[in-house]
Amino acid sequence: MRPPCRPLFCLHQYQNQAYALRNKSPNDGFNCDCGGHCRCLCCRCDVNEVLSEIRRVEPLITASRAEQVKILIQRLQDKLSKPDNRKFYLFKALQAHILPLTNVAFNKSGSSFITGSYDRTCKIWDTASGEELQTLEGHRNVVYAIAFNNPYGDKIATGSFDKTCRLWSTETGKCFHTFRGHTAEIVCLAFNPQSTLVATGSMDTTAKLWDVESGEEVYTLVGHSAEIISLSFNTIGNRLVTGSFDHTVSMWDVSSGRRVHTLIGHRGEISSVNFNWDSSLIVTASMDKTCKVWDADGGQCLATLIGHDDEVLDVCFNYTGQLIATASADVMVIIFPLIIIASKITSLSLP
Repeated sequence: MRPPCRPLFCLHQYQNQAYALRNKSPNDGFNCDCGGHCRCLCCRCDVNEVLSEIRRVEPLITASRAEQVKILIQRLQDKLSKPDNRKFYLFKALQAHILPLTNVAFNKSGSSFITGSYDRTCKIWDTASGEELQTLEGHRNVVYAIAFNNPYGDKIATGSFDKTCRLWSTETGKCFHTFRGHTAEIVCLAFNPQSTLVATGSMDTTAKLWDVESGEEVYTLVGHSAEIISLSFNTIGNRLVTGSFDHTVSMWDVSSGRRVHTLIGHRGEISSVNFNWDSSLIVTASMDKTCKVWDADGGQCLATLIGHDDEVLDVCFNYTGQLIATASADVMVIIFPLIIIASKITSLSLP
């Protein structure tokens, strides 16, 4: 019986300038040193030479198959040659606050956005006109963390250095609740997807869950030994992850307040944590200049993303979960692709 031909994979597009081509079984894993199985395809490459190199190390690509492979390589090269005509321009410049801004967040539709500031206020803005719609006043210190209750957008949460979180009406600017209980600054917060809970993270090393309807504290999540700097619900709303300056990430069961996993592996403070769209993966950024991808069910580290020369300050998945964007103090943004095969993940670092 003739063995099946190993496929040619397009693994990675780097800054719209090149593709990494690979003709090796995905079950073998992947790293940047693939030996004879990895080829770079750019606009200047000779397609026939690339094909010849692939055929030299892959005898299963016969003459009858070679033409199909050549067509595929040519299509990829043509795609690289297409100009990117997208242009970005300044839409509006707003004199938003009298002191520096701390954060910005859009509602789901993009029709309005909010800004937090050192001036102790949060402002609501109309995106199309740039008009200020509401000023949310009441905090006694810096408004540092802000969020809409997307996808609904009818409520806003603000977290402050005054150790409180406030819940507001988007339409009227009325304050529904003031959540009190933290003993240090609140630096991160999030609504759960159902908009029934607000999670707050604080410099007091704890996170808290609050009931949106009643304004009551539901749970205090205790376990970190240093400040909690980032948190995120999964898309189902049954799990919460918290990232701390103690170099660890904790995953919590929302219904019980119990810690499910502790993700250990970073060698510096955690700066950002996020789930992917289907809640199967967690990505973390750290002051150790790396990001890590974790299995959300088992808590194992699946990949370490390397390429920055300074602290990684923020990280997120794109909406499909196939790309990860990282922002660093080295003034670089890097886009990492994930290759998800048979529940195993590998990553490409920058060449």
